[in-house]
Amino acid sequence: MSDELRTRRDFIRIGAVAGTTLAARGLHPPAVHAAGSDAIGVGLVGCGGRGRGAAADAVKSSPGVRVVAIGDAFADRVAETRERLKELGEAATVPEDRSFVGLDAFQKVIATPGVDYVILATPPGFRPAHLEAAVAAGKHVFTEKPVAVDGPGIRSVLATYEAAKAKGLGVGAGTQRRHQQGYVEAIRRVREGGIGDVLAARAYWNQGALWSKPRQTSWTDLEWQMRNWLYFTWLSGDHIVEQHVHSLDVVNWAMGTHPVRAVGMGGRQSRISPDYGHGFDHFAVDYEYANGVHMMSMCRQIPDCANRVAETLVGTKGVCELDSGARRYELLGGSAYKFTGTETNAYVQEHTDLIASIRAGQPINELQTVAESTLTAIMGRISAYTGKAVLWEEALNSGEALVPANLAFGPMPVPPVPRPGQVS
Repeated sequence: MSDELRTRRDFIRIGAVAGTTLAARGLHPPAVHAAGSDAIGVGLVGCGGRGRGAAADAVKSSPGVRVVAIGDAFADRVAETRERLKELGEAATVPEDRSFVGLDAFQKVIATPGVDYVILATPPGFRPAHLEAAVAAGKHVFTEKPVAVDGPGIRSVLATYEAAKAKGLGVGAGTQRRHQQGYVEAIRRVREGGIGDVLAARAYWNQGALWSKPRQTSWTDLEWQMRNWLYFTWLSGDHIVEQHVHSLDVVNWAMGTHPVRAVGMGGRQSRISPDYGHGFDHFAVDYEYANGVHMMSMCRQIPDCANRVAETLVGTKGVCELDSGARRYELLGGSAYKFTGTETNAYVQEHTDLIASIRAGQPINELQTVAESTLTAIMGRISAYTGKAVLWEEALNSGEALVPANLAFGPMPVPPVPRPGQVS
């Protein structure tokens, strides 16, 4: 990881991009981001790969940032993260007495003196409670996406959004395409009418298989599920929520709103072993917006199939094609445009923008938009699981709470695989 350490040139380059991004929002970061009053103390909640990456990204994003506390449910992850972060130097060297283990580790991280910027990177099922606790404690937050797995979770997150807004707290989200320059430029042009009125959209996240961890004899049911959280809906929301939310967020961003109805289907054809929990391995959902525009959405995690991670917007005057893997951000017809600029690392840039906004006294709050994109994905999952059409209000006001109220390491039965037409 040592090759990731920031140079002075990196600071100047990324700081300049942050200034440009914030200026576009009417924000003007101060000229100095030194330690002292501008110091940012990071508390990391969730020490998996994404958590370690997010903590490193925050340190690299801006001067005066240091990691002061970390926590996770599992001791081995805390130990590994402490060692990995040391490679970034003193700014990410965390003492043992500020390294917390257990299901309550998030509370201890949030309460640690010097923590004013909390990174939430646990499995998404925990996110609503962790967001509520961090904002109640007056902390700025960077939350990974998605931010919930069910309707009750989304309602909690929307209440936390209002609380953060009232307190003037910054909340950034891991929907990093909103900080990726190619996307920013292309979506801005779409929203300014570059392809005319949007008539239809397509969103894809089709890829191969992801990791799984063989069960150890010492693991309880809860530990096994948490260590393989991708495959349990109460933890991940299923991959349409956990992963495809990125593509759904892009289309919502372009539309400036969320869908009002979803009709979906999906199933489990490749990951049929109980080792993969009870989720689906593919989804296809037809989303409808209030103005009658439809988005065709599909996502798949099956090896040896055609892959595509991209979005398309079709307008009355042209088409917008977005593909970060191919670095294609292009408007065809209408006001033709092709992004040829230089992109920064969007995973770093999202922290750069959030921290600069906090230091400018005008903190960004992205919690509502990520909550709406998360609910878009949840709505599609509910429809695919049940085989029923689902309205936005039905998904939002659903009483189905997937996350158990009281968690403890021990037995935890796995629900059956959903069967459309047989699930209410």
